[in-house]
Amino acid sequence: MAFTIAIDGPAAAGKGTISKAVAAHFGYAHLDTGLLYRAVGRRMLDGVDPLEAATSLMARDLDATDLRSPEVAQAASRVAVIPEVRAALVDFQHAFARRDGGAVLDGRDIGTVICPDAEAKLFVTASAEVRAERRFRELREKGVETSFDTVLADVRERDARDMDRAAAPMKPAEDAVLIDTSDLTIEDAVAAAIAAVVEKGAVRG
Repeated sequence: MAFTIAIDGPAAAGKGTISKAVAAHFGYAHLDTGLLYRAVGRRMLDGVDPLEAATSLMARDLDATDLRSPEVAQAASRVAVIPEVRAALVDFQHAFARRDGGAVLDGRDIGTVICPDAEAKLFVTASAEVRAERRFRELREKGVETSFDTVLADVRERDARDMDRAAAPMKPAEDAVLIDTSDLTIEDAVAAAIAAVVEKGAVRG
């Protein structure tokens, strides 16, 4: 039986961690849709036309080791505003969402555009400052030299681009459950997400 869980939200709000935990809890398949755009952005940085990169995307492209770098994140945000690129990636996401056994998809427009009929929708957010601090620590742990102010500026720039884009702007679905992780532990955030999904009728796969 297909059961789709759509989890949206801005960068570094915790939606990836929550999505993986929710998928593991219920035994559902998980797709980080942002990786699709990061992979396209990575190929664009290599000189490939964004639309060509999107239409020819292969599963192995999602395994590139630098998809989490700040440079690729910004490139992903740039290609995500191109309607033709978004359209080229929609079919892949639709098929994944309705697979047997349940699916969790996280991104920025899953509940509003990709899967508006998803059985459960969550919008995971946190303040820009909290998200920047999380990303700053993550980058420093990876040995990336940067400053908190630079990361905060990047977070705000990406938020503005994602929310203001003409194609599928980032916003909560009207029926999404809002989870603000600013003051939550990972465990509490995951518990809140699981409780919200259970209320929508999800069962372990």
